[in-house]
Amino acid sequence: MAEDYYKILGVSREASQPEIKKAFRRLAHKHHPDKGGDEKQFHKINEAYQVLSDEQKKSQYDQFGSTFDNMGQGGSAGGAPGFDFGSFGQRARAGGSGFNFENLGDIFEEFFSNEKQQRKEDLRRGNDIQLDIEVKLEDVLFSQKREFSIFKYVVCSRCKGDGAEPGTKIKECSTCRGEGHVQQIRKTIFGTMTQNTVCPTCHGEGNIPEKPCNVCHGEGRIKSDQKIDITIPPGVDSGQVMKFRGEGDVGKKNGTAGDLFVRVFVKHHSVFERKGDDLYATVPVSFSQIVLGDQVEIPSLEKGKKSYLKVPAGTEPGKVFRISQKGVPRFSSYGKGNLYVGITVDIPKRLTRKQKDSLRELRKQGL
Repeated sequence: MAEDYYKILGVSREASQPEIKKAFRRLAHKHHPDKGGDEKQFHKINEAYQVLSDEQKKSQYDQFGSTFDNMGQGGSAGGAPGFDFGSFGQRARAGGSGFNFENLGDIFEEFFSNEKQQRKEDLRRGNDIQLDIEVKLEDVLFSQKREFSIFKYVVCSRCKGDGAEPGTKIKECSTCRGEGHVQQIRKTIFGTMTQNTVCPTCHGEGNIPEKPCNVCHGEGRIKSDQKIDITIPPGVDSGQVMKFRGEGDVGKKNGTAGDLFVRVFVKHHSVFERKGDDLYATVPVSFSQIVLGDQVEIPSLEKGKKSYLKVPAGTEPGKVFRISQKGVPRFSSYGKGNLYVGITVDIPKRLTRKQKDSLRELRKQGL
């Protein structure tokens, strides 16, 4: 008994031809043996598609259902004249005459042509680079431009990136005739099939230098220390990664450059603790200030700028005050976080005789 072709492709019996074709493309791409798929399942998918993609064959398959494979044995039983259903599956498996690969070839030509182009670009693309940098907390208040030195691939100054010794030519690869790939012929139960692989001579380039450059040895690039200016935006947080397109390694033979990824680490600050866009700090005040109230100076990340906080009389130790818009700038947004200031009482370790006498007097008064 033949397997249900609709079930194999995962479509309903009312599916349109575009839906059947779409299902086949998806499954064939998934199960193709050259992509590490299940060869047996791929054969089933292909056989099902050859029937369901042909309106006449699909109609006869719909009419006879599970007896589809047996209809050709007697040449009758209501089957359409001129089409042997019984031998169709056998011819498909044997790659014999009567099995039409035309649709299959069109579909996989699209797959492989796109992949060949992408593979060629990937082979020439430069690597990405990751750079870790450390900044101070006060550095994230404003946008900053900093210079770094990176040891990376750059365009060869001698051959200008084409990989050939100056005065010599770039010639077509004789192995692949400029295609960048060669074909390997394989025999399967469907018959002879071809597979495209990267050319071993030009490594997918399609051409080779007549004489490789003496400096870069044909790669079109060399390693060198390069100065690079990086703009650090305000509000960047520790562990955040910024991407700089095209600042990584230059690709082979003027290929696309990779990207530079900069990971930022913000140093621990002795006064401020950062939580998101907010800052937290603790301000010690004297006993008299907390009892009588006072205006006290609070720390600031901005160099040379002084800020003050009014502490009301009778403030409880541990009280936290919120000061709006005095935190860290919001990354890629407007405004700033808040500054939270906690109040603690600064108890002196040493007192003068006069201070001690004053405190004793206060204690007599119940303070």
